[in-house]
Amino acid sequence: MNNSVSTTARLLWAGLRALLVLTLVTGVVYPLAVTGVAQTLFHGKANGSEITYDGRVVGSSLIGQQGYGLDYFQPRPANGLGENSVNTRYKLILSGATNLSADNKDLVKQVEDAKAKVVKDNSVPGYTVRPSEVPADAVTSSGSGLDPDISPQYADLQVHRVAARNGLTVARVQKLVDAHTEGRTLGFIGEPRVNVLELNIALKSLVAKG
Repeated sequence: MNNSVSTTARLLWAGLRALLVLTLVTGVVYPLAVTGVAQTLFHGKANGSEITYDGRVVGSSLIGQQGYGLDYFQPRPANGLGENSVNTRYKLILSGATNLSADNKDLVKQVEDAKAKVVKDNSVPGYTVRPSEVPADAVTSSGSGLDPDISPQYADLQVHRVAARNGLTVARVQKLVDAHTEGRTLGFIGEPRVNVLELNIALKSLVAKG
């Protein structure tokens, strides 16, 4: 009987020690080590790839934003986004594609309306946009609806409007776009792109300088 109690107590104590050690290693040491490495080597990415302007965080380079006025470069449409009617601090409740087929009448109308708007908004005195010049990313949303980038073609199409509305020369705005155009990752992955938030922040700084 005494041997049985002693064995049970020994096993319980061994189990408790294992629990304490594993809790310390996996619950404290490992998270601190991973956090330390992330903050040291990948500080920006570990904190959400935040973009700051004028001393405050204005967004993430990984998440697209809507609601820019026509003085700024426009992002891709976000037709797949849903809105949150409960938590008023954050309107976004989900992201996703429209899930409409290519021949769906609603999608076709959305694309046609979006193309007409792009043509109208970006045609300024001395520069007229033709419907054939409107790239696909100007009239369709991405799979998530949160794409932060646009194609260089769409950015170039907006240069004349942005220049006219901000009292800048086309050359200065085009130079800004060129400076914020990123090539393919590693030279062959993905497509050239322009981050809209970063470009608009640079535009705002340029306008402030006059």
